[in-house]
Amino acid sequence: MNGDEQLLRGRVYGHDHDDPDPGPLPGQSYAALVGGPLDGLLLDVTGWRPEEVDDGAALATELGQWPGGRSLYDPRPGEARRPGPGVVCRFYHSGDTP
Repeated sequence: MNGDEQLLRGRVYGHDHDDPDPGPLPGQSYAALVGGPLDGLLLDVTGWRPEEVDDGAALATELGQWPGGRSLYDPRPGEARRPGPGVVCRFYHSGDTP
């Protein structure tokens, strides 16, 4: 099993921990979240335009530096993206905001 397949066994951001199927869905595209409080989760980026992916995401979480704030995740400039479904890119934790 390759690394992407292992990541696909992870939970998708926004799904409840007690969701009977919190994992990724076939045919969807995901960014793997790396570092910070959401490390190891997948973010569904299906349908995002390339410039939206370039902008990264500010994700609401109770686990960051400010409970109820947002954790910031961004792609690394020049890092390759894979087209198609599955894990297509990685977003790296860059900080937290209230």
